Amino acid sequence: MTETPPDSLIPYDEIVQEALRAVVGRVLGEVEATGGKLPGNHHFYITFKTGAPGVAIPDHLRERFPDEMTIVLQNKFWDLGVSESSFTVGLSFNQIPAKLVIPFSAITAFVDPAVDFGLQFQAVAQADAMEPHDDAENDSAERDAIPRVTTSDDGSNVVTVDFGKKK
Repeated sequence: MTETPPDSLIPYDEIVQEALRAVVGRVLGEVEATGGKLPGNHHFYITFKTGAPGVAIPDHLRERFPDEMTIVLQNKFWDLGVSESSFTVGLSFNQIPAKLVIPFSAITAFVDPAVDFGLQFQAVAQADAMEPHDDAENDSAERDAIPRVTTSDDGSNVVTVDFGKKK
């Protein structure tokens, strides 16, 4: 007789994802504050969902990357602007300049290879809305979700947080 524990009424995974995306915003904000100058050998690979709400990229890029795209902020970028919920940046694609608007919620990965640092995120789907749920059953000794923070075996600083159901 196996009883499935109820879903958590507190969206822990969303809260953690939002906090980690704030790390990306803070890092980009510090680069913006220096006039777009990256310190030392730092450079960023930023992967995002091109179809996510709020993403604004040229049509030719959306056609070429209908699902996901990775940009590199290293030597040739301009007009970096950071707000609470998104960032804008100018980049060149095959010598064609483009301005991109990327909400932090669309980001699926952020990597700074200069220091072996990386974050991976769950994609935020447009249809992700609070679903109706049953009342909480706090009397259960079972826990809903056990967060698992995993790091790479190679010593890099890639952090993945998984709030999977307890098996």
